[in-house]
Amino acid sequence: MVVLRAARVMAAVVGVGLFVFLFLHDSWRSDNLFLVPDLLLSAVLVSAAVVPMPYARLALMFAFGMGTGVIATSVSSYAVRGELGLASLVGAIACAATAAVLLVRGVVAGEVSAQQVSGTSR
Repeated sequence: MVVLRAARVMAAVVGVGLFVFLFLHDSWRSDNLFLVPDLLLSAVLVSAAVVPMPYARLALMFAFGMGTGVIATSVSSYAVRGELGLASLVGAIACAATAAVLLVRGVVAGEVSAQQVSGTSR
């Protein structure tokens, strides 16, 4: 329960933070390749933060998985320009770590089976 609550807070912080970042860095331009993915990610993270309890773990794992991909792409775009996008790097690590913790805790608690994780069935 504590892990889910912390993940909800993390999702809200990253989702709202990403939305605010768009304003602070004047990213509302039509040539911004990341505008639509960032807006979608913000909506998905904030939605996952408030989804009802029976669906919370699954919604949060999906949102943080999506967040890892979108934000890691941003980190890569900085890297190819020879820059370090520290905020993006921290966000990508936070998303990946939170998704991993949710998955591991779900398996340990029996809410997610090993077969579901590996994609195998009996």
